[in-house]
Amino acid sequence: MITQFVALIALAPRPNPVVQFLQKQTNPAFKGLYHANSFDLALLIPYFIVLIILASYGFHRYQLVWMYYKHRRNKTTTPKSMFEQLPRVTIQLPIFNEQFVVNRLVESICNLDYPRDLLDIQLLDDSTDETVQVAADVVDRYRALGHDIVHIHRTDRTGFKAGALENGLKTAKGEFVAIFDADFTPPSDWVMNVIHHFHEPNIGMVQTRWTHINRHYSFLTEVEAIMLDGHFVLEHGGRSRTGVFFNFNGTAGMWRIKAIDEAGGWQHDTLTEDTDLSYRCQLKGWQFLYLQDVECPAELPIEMTAFKTQQVRWAKGLIQCAIKDLPKLMKSKVSRREKIEAWYHLTANISYPLMIVLSVLLLPAMVIRFYQGWFQMMYIDIPLFLASTFSISSFYLVSQRELFPKNWLRTFFYLPFLMALGIGLTITNSKGVIEALLGKQSAFARTPKYSVHAKHQKSVAVKAARKYRKRLGIIPWIELVIGTCFAGMVWYAFSNENYVTVPFLILFVYGYWYTGLMSLLQGRFEMFGRGSGAVEDENEEHIKPFPVGV
Repeated sequence: MITQFVALIALAPRPNPVVQFLQKQTNPAFKGLYHANSFDLALLIPYFIVLIILASYGFHRYQLVWMYYKHRRNKTTTPKSMFEQLPRVTIQLPIFNEQFVVNRLVESICNLDYPRDLLDIQLLDDSTDETVQVAADVVDRYRALGHDIVHIHRTDRTGFKAGALENGLKTAKGEFVAIFDADFTPPSDWVMNVIHHFHEPNIGMVQTRWTHINRHYSFLTEVEAIMLDGHFVLEHGGRSRTGVFFNFNGTAGMWRIKAIDEAGGWQHDTLTEDTDLSYRCQLKGWQFLYLQDVECPAELPIEMTAFKTQQVRWAKGLIQCAIKDLPKLMKSKVSRREKIEAWYHLTANISYPLMIVLSVLLLPAMVIRFYQGWFQMMYIDIPLFLASTFSISSFYLVSQRELFPKNWLRTFFYLPFLMALGIGLTITNSKGVIEALLGKQSAFARTPKYSVHAKHQKSVAVKAARKYRKRLGIIPWIELVIGTCFAGMVWYAFSNENYVTVPFLILFVYGYWYTGLMSLLQGRFEMFGRGSGAVEDENEEHIKPFPVGV
């Protein structure tokens, strides 16, 4: 009898695990047992407010894609008219402790296909190390070859990069000025591809697209390249085609000097002086152009610490620009569409501290939502998560499809890591955003460059990095701790069969662990003081910070 009973059980059809899971989510057995209380509401109200705000910025990414395609006919390609006689152009090359790339920079500039008698070059050098001599030597060499090039070295770094550019304009000979950072190598036809667009008298600035000479150096540089491609293709492309404000990126662009002067010149009360000048200039009525098909190669940061330095400077600087420029913009006569787009552009980095708030609230919210019923979560929480996360995926997929139509599908492999890296940057970028909101002053932190293009040059990079690597502090350890907390949330989700949230939580785990571990492995252990031989490349403790304009 027992044997027959066991045989019947074995032959009985087993329920489909997916159906079984869905039945549990919609099972009304516990309906009505949960009653909301003030403690739960105190957690859930800010939780949903944060989710809704993040979702709105996510929807804005979809809007940028829509703007890009809707106004595709407005893409700027060839100039409407051309100069009969070419104007004089000044090239400005702001550098600070760039001994590994300064020779490559000057060589590429001196190879530009533009009449020498109409081109003067300024190497604006604020360096405090051996770069000063390296720069002087390379300038002497190319001056002897007939190039109009000067080495302008400042010992007083007032204003940092903006101060150097402002100082250089005092002796500039050109009507137009092109600017290139130390890690850029413009092709020989760059000036000729740009200058004729200024024949239109209302054009104040022309920006070209960055490309990446070391894109395939490492996994990190691959992801960085995709992130920047999204910015240059869809953000710049969408905004420029629609006719709303967009910004000069600090390099690989050309200005009409008259436009700079009318806007009030270079000002150094924000860390993104390029964006600040861009908004002031456009408020004066000057028009900007973006040339997506004109490329300018540059070097991506090869270390996590360098990448973080770059990202936090941009995050803090844009919030400073929002505080300084948005009030003027909102009071101006520009269209409502331009005002809304400028708001989303300049305030987008507020998402980083909101992500920290979400990280804190996520676990208790999960517990509460579990007792309220997963059916609600499937129709409320998950759509909000998708709006704020999958918009990033579509954003970068579209940009890669535009640039690489034949092999853009490989981007799918990088998407989870790209999203995780964005999450992992929340601690450092939130610090910058909060400092900007509080008006805290800080020095301009450069992004180290090592003239490293390929993987076989890693030994060169490691040796060079020792000189310019910044102190890490406690932030990488905080990232590891937060990542561990999210690992605990993954376990909690599994134990409660909340499998839908697991992929999102794993992104948080990987993002925080990746940025934390990479920072520690590539950096120096200095929690208990400066490591032997550590160099603070900005010498921030000796620099008087500039005031933040409000």
